[in-house]
This record gives sequence, C-alpha cells and structure tokens, in this order.
Amino acid sequence: MAWNWQMPGWPDFRYDDAELAPLEQRFLLSSGEVLGAVQHVSSAERDQLRIDLLSDEAMKTSAIEGEMLDRRSVQSSLRRHLGLEPDNYPNKPREHGVAEMMVDVYSTYAEPLTHDTLFRWHEMLLSFDKRLEAIGSYRQHEDAMQIVSGRLDRPVVHFEAPASAQVPDEMERYIDWFNRTGPDAEKPLLALTRAGLSHLYFESIHPFEDGNGRLGRALAEKSLAQNIGQPSLIALAFTIERKRKDYYDQLERHQQTLDVTPWLIWFAESVLEAQQVTLDRVGFFIAKAHFYDRHRDALNERQAKVIERMFREGPDGFKGGLSAENYISISGTSRATATRDLQELVEIGALTRTGERRYTRYWLKLEGSRE
Repeated sequence: MAWNWQMPGWPDFRYDDAELAPLEQRFLLSSGEVLGAVQHVSSAERDQLRIDLLSDEAMKTSAIEGEMLDRRSVQSSLRRHLGLEPDNYPNKPREHGVAEMMVDVYSTYAEPLTHDTLFRWHEMLLSFDKRLEAIGSYRQHEDAMQIVSGRLDRPVVHFEAPASAQVPDEMERYIDWFNRTGPDAEKPLLALTRAGLSHLYFESIHPFEDGNGRLGRALAEKSLAQNIGQPSLIALAFTIERKRKDYYDQLERHQQTLDVTPWLIWFAESVLEAQQVTLDRVGFFIAKAHFYDRHRDALNERQAKVIERMFREGPDGFKGGLSAENYISISGTSRATATRDLQELVEIGALTRTGERRYTRYWLKLEGSRE
C-alpha cells in the first residue's frame, strides 16, 4: 500500500473548488454571525466567555486522543495565562500545558508559522511527559512512525508517516506552504480549504513523537483565525470529538490518496457545525447574564449554588433535567427544604418543571428556552 507522501505529485493535493464554494460562502456568513454575537456580550463578561470556549476546546482536543482533563484546572490555568485574576485551584501539569498552548494559539494567530512556533507548542503540551525522547523538537527515532490498533501480535497499521530523517525537509516545505497560502500571501487559499489541507498535510507528515493530533488541530485553528482576521473561537475540537471515529476514518482514507475533495467537504462541514455550536454557546452565555439580571437578588445561598452548578453544565444542562435528589446532593439540604426551594424557583420563573412525582425534573428558564 502506498501512502499519500509516497505518491508522485506529493504534496500537491487535488480537489474541486466548485464543490467547496458554497461551504466557503457559508463560512464567511457564519463568521460574521459569530463575531456579531460576541459583540452583544459585555466587555466585563467577555473574558469569562473566552475562558469557557477555550477550556472546552482544550478539554475536547485532549479527549479526541483519549486523555481526560480536569476542567477546573484547565480554567484556572487559562486565567493565569490570559493575565486575569487567578483562583486558588491547583494547576496540574497536563492541564497547565494544554491551556498554555491554547492561549498561545489564540494570541499569536496572526504571526507567520515557524519551526519554533511548533516546537514551543509541543514543549508546552508535553513538557511533563518524561517517556518521550524528543520534546520541543521533531522526532528523531529510527523506528517507523506508525498509527496502529489491534492486538500486539496482530497489529493493524492505519498509517505510516515519513521516516524521521525526512521530517526536517518535509516540515520546511510545509511551513513554506502554510505561510504562502495565507490571506495576504503569495498564493492565498480560501479559509476552509486552507484549514482542511493544513490539517491533513501536517497529520500526514506526523513530525512529532506525540501530540500530532492536538498540534494539527491547533494549526487548523490558526489558519482559520488568519483568514477571518481574528481568533476564531469556534468549537472545532468540541465538534470533532463528537464524531471522533468518523474523523479518524476520514484521515485514514485520505492519507492513501492525493484526491482530497471528500476530506475537505467533511472538514468544512465540521467547521460549520463548530460555528453553530459557538453561536449556541454565545447565546447561552447572553441568556445566563440576563437570567442573573432578573433573579440574582431573589436567590438564597442554596438556590444560588444549585443554579450556578446547572449553568456549569452548559447549554445542554443536566442530562434528563435536575431532580430533587440532584438539588439535595448539591446544596446539602433536607428534602423538605429542597422541595420548598425548588417550588420558589418555579414561582419566580427561574426554573420550569416537567413530569410528576419521582419523574419531576427542573430546567433553567432562559429567554427562548422551553416553557
């Protein structure tokens, strides 16, 4: 089997511009919607919105690789790296590293890509990992760089990257391509096309011992941000994680060909989904601010604690709704007090109630939400 980097013409990927044109147009329109929606968030609340969106991306880009992080530690690290007032939650090494990288991607999006950029991100991401031979530099081991699954005695090889000795030259060419295809550069590409190619191209070189997936998605984010002229803050990793198997299948399929129109369509549709997720989250954040404007002074300490916990669950809320048992567990109160508190929250219009008796569930009553 020949991999894409072994084929004549590599790395000149082939694709159909006409099939991508409607998606590129939708991306530009949606980008305007996202930027417009963010402007409706007060400047005082915009920092928290940034932290919420960046922490979701940090959590999900790690989850795609099977690594589960502590959200509160990620958010605490983000606050420090963004120069905001820190909290007292401990910074754990993995969480600190991915948060540092996300902020660097966010704050330096307009700068040209360099080897040092990638080395810096890699070191941020994996400085804690003592098992790696090369941290903050391209891989150097002589063994084949393979993506495998299955049993140790019968592995399935999904992809084999260029040998380590080829990586410096391949990455020199990649970086030159990335910078020449930017919006104001020599051979500009449209936003979704460039981001999709940048990700597939990078993953096909697989230049590092570990962390290639997370760095490849960071490069796609950088590419999109350059094309729209500011940090995109779209939920790309969040969206990809929800269809993780399909993502890996698409990569595997298109690392065996230079005809990549289906990959670019899949990736473009994922970006558009990610933009909608971000729009929904910005809307949720605005609705949260309005909710507290209406109800903050009416909540007792127990109610405020539970409401804050419900908002932490995000737009989807508690799976199946908040139960009385949830309320008791979060607030540490008695059943009688929980019943009274919940009834008050329904009466003031903070919560809605569905179901009866043990099937009773409660939901945040937000502007435009269920009645």
